[in-house]
Amino acid sequence: MNESDRREIGEAPPDSPLDFNALIASLRTAGAGRFDAVRLHYIEVLAKRASAHQGSVKRMLDARLAQTLTAFQERFDQARCEARASVARSTLEYPHAGKELERFFVAGDFKGLQQLIAKLKAGEQCAALRALVHQLEQHSPDHADARPGGNPGARSELKTIRNFRNTWSKLSADKQVTQALEQAPANAGPINSHMLVLRSLALMREISPDYLNRFMSYTETLLSLDQGEKDKPATPKKTPATRAAKK
Repeated sequence: MNESDRREIGEAPPDSPLDFNALIASLRTAGAGRFDAVRLHYIEVLAKRASAHQGSVKRMLDARLAQTLTAFQERFDQARCEARASVARSTLEYPHAGKELERFFVAGDFKGLQQLIAKLKAGEQCAALRALVHQLEQHSPDHADARPGGNPGARSELKTIRNFRNTWSKLSADKQVTQALEQAPANAGPINSHMLVLRSLALMREISPDYLNRFMSYTETLLSLDQGEKDKPATPKKTPATRAAKK
């Protein structure tokens, strides 16, 4: 169904017969069955129902069928126009997929067309991400030995020390959490702040030990800073007699 078909439906006199079956067939040929199979089936059923009646009932059904066909055609043409624009843009970006994009368009499978375009974009993003990861790996300390002017012995030693420190920190954090759980208050209520903290630490250790290690390190730093503030000697206040003696 094209623009002339829609004009024919809109301008046809009420009593003039229209070949609705031919119009519906042209829609199917254009791929409308893949666009909205349910609505097109409803139109076909309505056309069969209209052809089985005569007189005023047939005129009423024909009017409804013409209105439904016109609305469906407008939706289909709009979707087809947008799909054509998407195919044109995507063919320029992904020339290797031009035939596949055109195949979805010709079949009227506009939903499948959008899924294919999304898949192509996702593949492009994954390729860019892989390139970025490869670039970062080439500049990581683990690949420093392969770079000219590198010091293999120093790099290996620093990596060993770093791994040892991380392992020791994890064991220390796990031990601290275990000791804290053993010293949990007895008969504590469900909203006891001490028990809530302990439950959070236990859950953190179960879900993400690395995060627990960082959290414990952060907490120890804050406690050390707080203790340093408390241990700082207080500045003696000057008494009135001292101030008078200086004067």
